[in-house]
Amino acid sequence: MRVVLDTNVLMSGIFFTGPPARILAAWAEGDLDLLASVDILAEYRRVGDRLRKRYPSVDVDPVLDLIIRESRIVESVPIEADACSDKDDLKFLACALAGSAECVVSGDRALLRSSGYERIEVMTPREFQTRFLDE
Repeated sequence: MRVVLDTNVLMSGIFFTGPPARILAAWAEGDLDLLASVDILAEYRRVGDRLRKRYPSVDVDPVLDLIIRESRIVESVPIEADACSDKDDLKFLACALAGSAECVVSGDRALLRSSGYERIEVMTPREFQTRFLDE
């Protein structure tokens, strides 16, 4: 299953337990393919650098390096500027569309409201876990 993770989900999965961590575990077990664009990977790194400074006891680099190395990199396609009310989140929809992702996983309200754009489903980490990971 191909998925795109919003930065908030990825970082929550690294720092905390719960559905985002379960999603990362499913990826590590080979159950999911993470799709990312160059812009998304750059945002992952930027936010990871900022969090590393704030929480020096958590070493985010090994996880980020692995995700950057093992994600399927796609070249984003152009999408309508009004596909999401938060223009910074357009890159997640563009990546999902370009990579034929089954869904985008996000906790961001603006991105969640974009669910259905070009048949891209956007769901929360808990919804994703309930629908696809819990048995």
